[in-house]
Amino acid sequence: MDANPVLAEAVRGNWVENRHRGAFVVMDAEGRVIASAGDIERPVFPRSAIKSMQALTIFDRHAVERFHHSTEELALACASHHGEDDHVTNVANFLGRMGLSVADLECGAHQPTNGVAREELRERHEEPTALHNNCSGKHAGMLSVALAMGVPTRDYVKREHEVQRAVRAAVELVIGEGLTEDRCGTDGCSIPTWAAPIRAWAHGFARMATGQGLDAGHAAGARALFDAATKHPHLVAGTGHLDTLVMEAFGSRVMQKGGAEGVQCGAIRDKGLGYALKCDDGNMAASQAMVAALLLKFADPDEKQRAVLEGFARQPTLNVRKAVVGEVRAVL
Repeated sequence: MDANPVLAEAVRGNWVENRHRGAFVVMDAEGRVIASAGDIERPVFPRSAIKSMQALTIFDRHAVERFHHSTEELALACASHHGEDDHVTNVANFLGRMGLSVADLECGAHQPTNGVAREELRERHEEPTALHNNCSGKHAGMLSVALAMGVPTRDYVKREHEVQRAVRAAVELVIGEGLTEDRCGTDGCSIPTWAAPIRAWAHGFARMATGQGLDAGHAAGARALFDAATKHPHLVAGTGHLDTLVMEAFGSRVMQKGGAEGVQCGAIRDKGLGYALKCDDGNMAASQAMVAALLLKFADPDEKQRAVLEGFARQPTLNVRKAVVGEVRAVL
């Protein structure tokens, strides 16, 4: 099998230090490939990039009807948040409205991703809780599904639990193909993650963006989730993050979500296009450069949007003294 092409590189001084290979695809809802590079049939774990697909269970299991979830709660269900104060407060309120608490989360605790939030926690001599986990909003959404289904909330993260069976079914419906046991792992937050071709993830995002190929209920749920995420981009990621800055700049036009190990997925909603990419070596800065270049090419950015994207397509590398010593840049 041929190696994937180099889509980004890291330059130090006047010399290329690292080359980052990867694959990407842009598709429409009918499954037509608009543009691609590399092996788009190789199955990859999408990680957190498909949280909006997983959150569709809130709609197809009628949790939204039982709890009347706010747009903030729906955005958090799609989020990899940075543990800033508004993230923690909103997830706590999300749980509280359902009669639950942080003790019901099974995602584990880690320090806030945001540096200021980490320092503030240290200054208060407090330990992080599961509320600070960047997946706590997604887990709150899964707990709402368990309650709506009338099944135990305990062990909701396990592959055989009814919630995870429902999540798997929702993802399969959106991408239009099955997820198989021979390509399954456990994500960082303890839920199952299923590998599928990059092509399938891009096609799924195009279908969510347009509703094409989905029944009316799933189409409406997808629209509500994308609307919530693009309305509250700070809740989806956090200060300074590509996902937040892109959705702030593009408004409702672009749904963008990154995942661990160099995955980026999303939809250019007004064009009805979905996209997905994977940086082979998992470098997140390189994957962000790649997706920024992709959106520069296909999302028709205005001047403000272009400035945001160009800031990620060419990212300065700083040394300990904060001097610029190189850059990570897309060569898409």
